[in-house]
Amino acid sequence: MAEQLSQSELDYPFKLLEYFNGFRVSKVIFSACELGVFDLLLQSQKSLSAESVSQELQASQDGMERLLDALVGIDILDVEITQGKAFYSSTDVANLYLAKASPKSLYNMIAYQSQTIYPLWNHLADAVREGKNQNEKTLNMSSDQIFETLYRSEEEMLKFMQLMHATWVVDTHDVVTAFDLSPFKTMVDVGGCTGGLARELAKAYPGSTVTVFDLPKVVEVAKKHFSVPDDSIAFQEGDFFTGELPEGDLYIVARIIHDWKEEKCLQLLHKLCKQCKPDGGILIVEAMLNENRRGPVMTQLFSLNMLVQTEGKERTPSEYFRLLSSAGFKDLQVRRTGKSYDCILGIK
Repeated sequence: MAEQLSQSELDYPFKLLEYFNGFRVSKVIFSACELGVFDLLLQSQKSLSAESVSQELQASQDGMERLLDALVGIDILDVEITQGKAFYSSTDVANLYLAKASPKSLYNMIAYQSQTIYPLWNHLADAVREGKNQNEKTLNMSSDQIFETLYRSEEEMLKFMQLMHATWVVDTHDVVTAFDLSPFKTMVDVGGCTGGLARELAKAYPGSTVTVFDLPKVVEVAKKHFSVPDDSIAFQEGDFFTGELPEGDLYIVARIIHDWKEEKCLQLLHKLCKQCKPDGGILIVEAMLNENRRGPVMTQLFSLNMLVQTEGKERTPSEYFRLLSSAGFKDLQVRRTGKSYDCILGIK
């Protein structure tokens, strides 16, 4: 595949030029979200000219027209020319995922990528040279204090939690149905943050109880900002590294292991195995690399993000199998969802 790409690029490097401009594409989407373009077009229910959009959003007409044209170019907006004048409208994808009002909005994910992740990636070369995150250069925070950095204020903690919540908007169903989890009647979502994944578990397995276990300050913010009427899940406060874990038949560990170095991963997994009931299990949910190291490219980029922001990395299924086996879990199975996150189920 790489050889074929190289041969086709020799005449003219279309793909390379597309890659070079990738950061510009990201910023086009980030900026349109920040300015409120998608919200305005959704609310208007009709096509608008660049003049109308710029007036409503208090932006320059020239700058807005260029931004709208770029959004058309990447198929996020549509345009019609009427009597020589351009009128812009949202696509279904933009309405569903980019407007704040949509129940499947990824707006908070985009805002976090733009405001926090993007500046960290300016130091990617430094991260590769040094082999450590770039929180000190970017945020003036210690590289050793990962979650102290993420939770450095209630505002920043809320932004991070909104990012986590937005992730589960599109990935939860495939994750919770990757295996039949109905035999597990007491489920604990370890580090479950806002409860987004836990609520989907409770919906898929109504015969089971689901508890989110997270730090006291996280639980407080989750209840304040992410609570739902007649909630189907419970919250319990604690620290999964230093505190006592709730009893459970199944421990869900979603997007947790990739944050840490191997020794801390093993520390947590040993602790979970010791607490797990006989014939109980663990469900690991992570973006997983292919064994041949050829992708998925999104996961490879996630792994670089772990380098610039945390002390962890993304792993292959066999690497997770080794960690889980060392901790005492057996009968390991992996399920690829074909989307961002895959699952491994292990039994004690």
